[in-house]
Amino acid sequence: MKASERVRLGRTSVTVTRLGLGTAPLGGLFQPVAEEDALGTFEAAWNLGLRFFDTAPLYGYTLAELRTGKALRDKPRSEYALATKVGRLLRADAPPEPGQTYFGTPRLNPVFDFSYDGVMRSVDESRERLGIERLDVLHIHDPDNHFDEALHDAYRALDHLRTAGEIGAVGAGMNQAEMLTELARRADFDCFLLAGRYTLLDQVALKELLPVCLERGTTIIAGGVFNSGILADPKPGAKYNYVNASPEIIEKAERLRAACERHGVPLRAAALQFPLGHPAVSCVVVGCVTAAEMQDSVRMFETEIPPELWADLKAERLLPEEAPTP
Repeated sequence: MKASERVRLGRTSVTVTRLGLGTAPLGGLFQPVAEEDALGTFEAAWNLGLRFFDTAPLYGYTLAELRTGKALRDKPRSEYALATKVGRLLRADAPPEPGQTYFGTPRLNPVFDFSYDGVMRSVDESRERLGIERLDVLHIHDPDNHFDEALHDAYRALDHLRTAGEIGAVGAGMNQAEMLTELARRADFDCFLLAGRYTLLDQVALKELLPVCLERGTTIIAGGVFNSGILADPKPGAKYNYVNASPEIIEKAERLRAACERHGVPLRAAALQFPLGHPAVSCVVVGCVTAAEMQDSVRMFETEIPPELWADLKAERLLPEEAPTP
């Protein structure tokens, strides 16, 4: 599969490449990133044919959006798809976020706001930071503790923008499958950014979310395919879902890596390609902090994987038998 292959998001006219660049790491997730390195990563992605870029106000407390805009605003606008998110406003007078994981960022802090007016304000502020008027995809971001407001207010705002032709697709981005399933059943979503819940280590979305999305015509964008790093390099101290991985998770990731190595396949390649085996999943977004990491991700995405590897993973009960594979 080619990373630069184009695919449509659901029933919309928005087209994205099979591999996209996620910008949370470029906003300083876990460690500060120099602007020169960040812009070099964007340029590498562009030169490799990637034309889908996912950002958010939260990422780097506006830093990721600012860098995304600097990298893309002079590119031909018709050639790429841009996604950002709503649900958090960044304010200087807000209290610090508990468990802050972004570094080298502006002195701003996030405030949850899924109200209709708050969402419209967020969109205006994103446009200003990006310096790009057209936003192809808007996701409701992490409404875990705000379901009713997200469904009735945030969704209403995004649906209005979609009906007016100001955006191409309405989505939601979360680190859980259960609430996305409920959102899919109760409103007309074009796509979901599902982070870390359909990976080699976690297939919780397989039971309900993915079948519901197929039924509803909602496209899944798979994010967090390395589960915060453990599937890129399993070792003590590796991150799993944003915290240090437990010994049990490290042991399972090491078993996955050993099985891949028997077939001459890097674990990173299997992790990147696995979600695309399911017909509900159209593309994958991956976070990189350097041009070299971006180049490696494309190589891994395009690495040929023998069917025998997937069969072995199922035989060793490292993947469920019912999980479709590429």
